[in-house]
Amino acid sequence: MYGIWNTYHMPTRARFDAALQTQFVEQLAALWPAFKGSLTEVRKPCIRPHCPACARGDKHPAFLWTFTEQGRRRCLYVPAELVPWVRQGLENGRQLEAQLAALGPAWLRAWRQQRDAAQEKG
Repeated sequence: MYGIWNTYHMPTRARFDAALQTQFVEQLAALWPAFKGSLTEVRKPCIRPHCPACARGDKHPAFLWTFTEQGRRRCLYVPAELVPWVRQGLENGRQLEAQLAALGPAWLRAWRQQRDAAQEKG
């Protein structure tokens, strides 16, 4: 009985990075969707045999999302109605990468602050 009470009711010391973790999770939720890669508008002829635009030399716009998968470059066509979402996802992906780059030093600073505070106490 003591073991069960002790496990669930004894006060535990908060982790030094709990606030940093909470802040990161909140920022992460705001960055959905997040993609990596690039979006390019290309112009291609269509497959219709007597397309007036292609006959004039005008090609049809198409959007390609280029990304890396298992070390290889891949491309996917993106429907025009999804282009704004993909652009936002790519921007969110860049912001997420910047946050990840800043997270390591912030995490280490938090650990050092906790360590220094513990050394001052005792």
